[in-house]
Amino acid sequence: MRLRLLRSICLTAAVLLAAGCARGISSSPGDAPNLEKWVADVQARPAPALEPLPVMQQFETFEYAAQGLRDPFSDAWSNADSGGLRPDPNRRKETLEQYPLDSLDMAGTIGKGAGLVALVMAPDKVTYRVRPGAYMGQSDGRITSVHEDRIELVELVPDGAGGWLERPASIALEDQ
Repeated sequence: MRLRLLRSICLTAAVLLAAGCARGISSSPGDAPNLEKWVADVQARPAPALEPLPVMQQFETFEYAAQGLRDPFSDAWSNADSGGLRPDPNRRKETLEQYPLDSLDMAGTIGKGAGLVALVMAPDKVTYRVRPGAYMGQSDGRITSVHEDRIELVELVPDGAGGWLERPASIALEDQ
């Protein structure tokens, strides 16, 4: 019984809404002549003047005549082939070279004098022993000396012109 009552109420509401929408859409027959007059007025107006097209500039041609000069896209002119500084592509990479230098921490030292060995903690929380001559960091950083409070090294960085520059760097022992 309730279901039938609910259906009849919904059906009645739908019919009333449809009737109201149809009534709002219809227009009176007197509106059509006004619309036609307005369209005729708009079409009778003169079209606005168009702006003139911009004048195109004539570009000066340039002939590239540098056949006798070196090719800027060739590696033949870089100082890497002239015996200057450069990383050794055949050198086997060491474990600490997979980490950026700023992610490595000096944990301490072992030994004395010339036998001083530095302890370096990597981001994987493993402590490594390093001596002068070992490599660490991602810029071919070669350790030049180990001190009780720091590790000094020299990195090879590109100079922007196809060559390489040595850049000093260091890792200091942090106070705990």
